[in-house]
Amino acid sequence: MSARASRGSTAVNATVVTSQKVHEGRADEYQHWQERTNQAAREFEGFVGAEVYPPGAGEPNEWVTVFRFSAMDYLTAWLDSDVRHALLDEARGLFEGSPTQEVLQGGSPARQLAPEVVTAVISHEVKPGCEQGFLNWQEKTLREQEKAPGFMGSELFEPVAGVQSNWVVVFRFETRAYLDDWLASDVRTTLLEEGSKYFTSYDVRKVGSSFSGWFRFDHGEDRSAPPNWKQAMAVLLALYPTVMVLNLTVGYGLEKLDIREYIGLFLSNVLSVSALTWLLMPTVNRLLAFWLVPARVRTRRTQVLGTALVVFCYAVFIGVFGLITGQIF
Repeated sequence: MSARASRGSTAVNATVVTSQKVHEGRADEYQHWQERTNQAAREFEGFVGAEVYPPGAGEPNEWVTVFRFSAMDYLTAWLDSDVRHALLDEARGLFEGSPTQEVLQGGSPARQLAPEVVTAVISHEVKPGCEQGFLNWQEKTLREQEKAPGFMGSELFEPVAGVQSNWVVVFRFETRAYLDDWLASDVRTTLLEEGSKYFTSYDVRKVGSSFSGWFRFDHGEDRSAPPNWKQAMAVLLALYPTVMVLNLTVGYGLEKLDIREYIGLFLSNVLSVSALTWLLMPTVNRLLAFWLVPARVRTRRTQVLGTALVVFCYAVFIGVFGLITGQIF
């Protein structure tokens, strides 16, 4: 691990990041299989959590899964288990080619991130005897990354003997746009040309989810992120009444006090974001967990009912605030 990795944790975490391209039209089958796989992993000692990330822009059909265990022995027991191998054999027809994976030992403990944060996982096959040159090149790359807009941090993971032969670097940017800008930058292109003398190949995967800081299900259920369209609908469900109530109360009061509009808007935003983060979104997540948590959406009926319920709530809020403001017609 690099010197810039977190120094606060004494636990030796173990994580496997798997990327797999699912055949067109078989995403539903894959998700059901992945739910069963996650459930099987939960039965193994040391299991901490599982996360599933659907394809993002520019990565058609590529799903990323993350399994976390409290120690490497526990993770390897899961990876080598007959249960997992049987599940992989069962799912071979779902994937385009073989899934790829990186095993990471150590690293920073999981923490809540900002809504649009996106992570890149880059695996390098380093040439024998070039390890020190690769490390020096990686330090130089990190110094350039730190100058890039939106960069949030980086961790370097060494190979794990008998488990993972590649070196893996994981870094975060505030948004996917910032990450894409860095990956396509002239600076990085030059660095890759320089680094090619130290590694024979590298592979990039992006892991991220909109509004991820507001969607945590830490009560033993599947921790997969809901699809982005559900996240957006849930946020809107909490955001619209929050903004309306603040406009009718705080906004009216600020206007009476002759507070300048740009200051009043800032204060209203502080109140609305605070209410969403610590009060309303946890409540919405809990009430709509049957529809938001991927592991619970087992039938199309649940999907339709949850969506209809959210749309119905939209209509109710619009009607109520229309009556309050006298603008219903």
